[in-house]
Amino acid sequence: MRVRRVRAGLRGWGGVGAMAGLCALALAFVLLLPWTGSGPAAGAGAGRGSRGVASGTPAADATCKDPEKQTLAPSSADGETIAAIKARQGEKRKLIVGVDQNSYRWGYRDPNNSVAELEGFDIDLVHRIAQDILGDPKAVQFKAIPTNQRIPAIQEGRVDMVVRTMTISCSRLGDVAFSAPYFKTGQQVLAPKASSVDGYDATLAKKKICAAAGSTAYTKLADDRKAGKLAAGATITTVPNQLDCLVRLQLGEVDAVVTDGALAASQAAQDPTVELKGAPFTTEYYGVAMKSSASDLVRRVNQILVAYSANGWQASYTRWLSATLGGDAATSRPPTPPQYLRTG
Repeated sequence: MRVRRVRAGLRGWGGVGAMAGLCALALAFVLLLPWTGSGPAAGAGAGRGSRGVASGTPAADATCKDPEKQTLAPSSADGETIAAIKARQGEKRKLIVGVDQNSYRWGYRDPNNSVAELEGFDIDLVHRIAQDILGDPKAVQFKAIPTNQRIPAIQEGRVDMVVRTMTISCSRLGDVAFSAPYFKTGQQVLAPKASSVDGYDATLAKKKICAAAGSTAYTKLADDRKAGKLAAGATITTVPNQLDCLVRLQLGEVDAVVTDGALAASQAAQDPTVELKGAPFTTEYYGVAMKSSASDLVRRVNQILVAYSANGWQASYTRWLSATLGGDAATSRPPTPPQYLRTG
C-alpha cells in the first residue's frame, strides 16, 4: 500500500520526488545561488542572532494585535537601503531576494519547462519590485533558502528581502520588518485521501504530524501541545523545507502535514492521492520580509504593493493559483490595504 501511494504521487506534474531531484540539480545554475553565497546585501551586518532558526519561532507576544498592520506607510522616496542597492555596479546591480525553488506555483522550476528560470506567484512579485526599484524586472539575484533560514538570511545581510510565502507574525516582528500583506491564507491539514484524519481535530490522535521548522505551522502545533490542545498522543516531526513534509507523507513516515492552506492546495495538485482535510483553523497573511532597519525599503515595497494590487496581482493569481485555489473570495483577491499603524 505504501509503495502504491509513493508511485501514485510520482505521476502527473512530474512527481515530488522528481521535482526534489531537479531542484537539487538546479542549485548548480548561476541564476540561483544558495543563501549562504558570498557577497553581503545592502545594509549587511550581524542581526540580533538567529531566533526562530532551528525549532520554530518563539511564542507570539500576547500584547501584539493585527501583526499584518504593523508596517510603515507607503513612500516612493529612496533612502540609504535603496541607494545602496542602486549603487551596485555591473552584474552586481541586482535586487538580492531569498525565495523558494520547490513550492509548486509559488516559487519553483517546472521540470517540463526547458527554461531554467524560476516562476510562480511569489516570483512575479519579485520581478515587479525589481522593475520599480531598478527599472528592470530581471535585475534580480535569487537565493534559495530553506524555511527555517529565512530570518537569519535577512538579519545577516545575505539578502535584501525574502519573498517566500512568509507569514507575518507577532513573534517575527521582533526580528524582521514586514511589508503590508499581499496574500491571505490559514493553516490546514493535508493527509492521504484514504486517511481517517478529518482535519485539525481529535482524528489526529496518535498521528505523526509534519511541519517545517521555523514555520507558523510548527509554532501553532508546539503551542497547542504545550497547552494540551493538540490531539492526544499526536507527535510532531520537523523538516527544513515544507516540501520535505509531502515527501515524508508519500513515504508513509508521517500521517499528516500541517501548513498554510495555499501551499497545501499546491501540494495536493502535485499528488492526487492526498487532499486538504477540514477548514482553515487560523487566519494568516504573507508579507515581504526585510531588515528591521530598512525602513525606506519597507515603505517602497508597500508603495509597490498598492499599485500591484490594482494592476498585476489578479493576473498573477489567475495564472498560477486559480487552478488550485479556485475563486474563494478569501484568497482570490488582494488583501484589503491596511490602515498603517506606523508612520515614523
